[in-house]
Amino acid sequence: MTSTPAEIPAEDRLTPDELRTLFLFEDLSPDQLDWLAARGRIDRRTAGEVVYREGAPATCFFILLTGALSLHRVLHGDDVEVNRTDQRGVYSGATRSYLGDRVEQTYPHTLRAVSDAEFYVLSADEFAHAIRTWFPMALHLLEGLFFGTRAANAIVSERERLMALASLSAGLTHELNNPAAAALRATAGLRERVTGMRHKLAMIADGRVDGAGLHRLVGLQDDAVKRAARGVSLTAMEAADAEDTVSDWLDEHQVSGAWDLAPSLVAAGVGVDWLAGAARSVGAEHLEAAVRWITYTIDTELMMGEIDDSVERISELVGAARQYSQLDRTPLQTVDVHALLDATLTMLQAKIPEKVRVVREYDRDVPSISAYGAELNQVWTNLIVNALDAMPDGGTLTLRTWREDERLVVEVGDTGVGIAKDVRPRIFEPFFTTKQVGEGTGLGLDISYRIVVNKHHGDLRVTSQPGDTRFQVCLPIDQEAAGSEARGTEAVSPATDG
Repeated sequence: MTSTPAEIPAEDRLTPDELRTLFLFEDLSPDQLDWLAARGRIDRRTAGEVVYREGAPATCFFILLTGALSLHRVLHGDDVEVNRTDQRGVYSGATRSYLGDRVEQTYPHTLRAVSDAEFYVLSADEFAHAIRTWFPMALHLLEGLFFGTRAANAIVSERERLMALASLSAGLTHELNNPAAAALRATAGLRERVTGMRHKLAMIADGRVDGAGLHRLVGLQDDAVKRAARGVSLTAMEAADAEDTVSDWLDEHQVSGAWDLAPSLVAAGVGVDWLAGAARSVGAEHLEAAVRWITYTIDTELMMGEIDDSVERISELVGAARQYSQLDRTPLQTVDVHALLDATLTMLQAKIPEKVRVVREYDRDVPSISAYGAELNQVWTNLIVNALDAMPDGGTLTLRTWREDERLVVEVGDTGVGIAKDVRPRIFEPFFTTKQVGEGTGLGLDISYRIVVNKHHGDLRVTSQPGDTRFQVCLPIDQEAAGSEARGTEAVSPATDG
């Protein structure tokens, strides 16, 4: 795509004075501007046209003159818009051509014209020649910065991902362990009760209980199962009193092990009146066997209910993990921010100290929004973890949501020590952290800011004083409209290209 000066028509060139109006070239010498004017050309594109595609050889350096552009990346097979702008002078394309064959010279994203647009275009070879010839010292600095930053980012990014994965895995396994252990305990107890019921079946098989008695026993069993299914709601004191009453009644009627049978009977709502009726139905000689049979039945029902609750809890945790990671979902989707927040809290449950109280103040009337769910969960995680770190001695973590005009606001508040005024302007800077060396990378808030502002065209703001720090994430309800109005240069900076 390289053109010699003679091949470029006059109407497709910019004059040196016009080039000087672009912020990249405003400090160049007249000779340098003449060189660019002779070699660069104007490229006109219609709305919706692809200027270049991700992965294609990077042959040109583009500067926006008029119109608007958008940048896109392919992530897991989906086309994702990473930013758009209409600011004159923003640049993209072969921004790494000065590095030569030391890096792969391909376009790192796809560039589209959002509206009819004009670009100043310089071939990659000529752009590289200008950088190497005009700025030799800057070239060495840029090379060192590029390769050094890339290596450091790779190490830090990998460490961040491993730490995040380890933290979430630890939290998830901790939460899964409780219901899994409960299910194992209930299964062991269930096996023991079923064994006891088999022994009681021997009593029936040898004829010690006649047919009429057996029918009455089965009737009592069915009634006990229904009572166990309904359950009872007793305070600890009420349950203890009821167990004492049932235990005393069983002792009076020569039923051994009353202290062991009473808790199960009371848990199913079986009291003295019911036991008295059972004694009349089966007779005094079969009372103990009947009570034990009924107790085994009740225990079996209660344990199966415990297993069912445990499995349901495990299923809920797996569902929360899927909601958090947004598995099997397209990146941009309609999401319920409350579901995302709850999933994040579930994943972080093991990191929330007992002395920290979690308060949810959700406005359930706020609508669902189009967003990148997994990325928003990363934002909630960073903000919540920072809030917990600010409250080592306990406090209150508050999550609020409300609608503010055409935006949805999510607020993460804490009652910690607050953010000092002198560091508050820097908290969104990459690698800036107030934590001790080795405790934080300083990337959490920077990543959160990029996700909210650059990717969702929203806003991330903070207010802080001792005992009251609030991070507010403002997300547009209409993501498409917000994207078309987004402005900025970050998407076409060398850092993004790299």
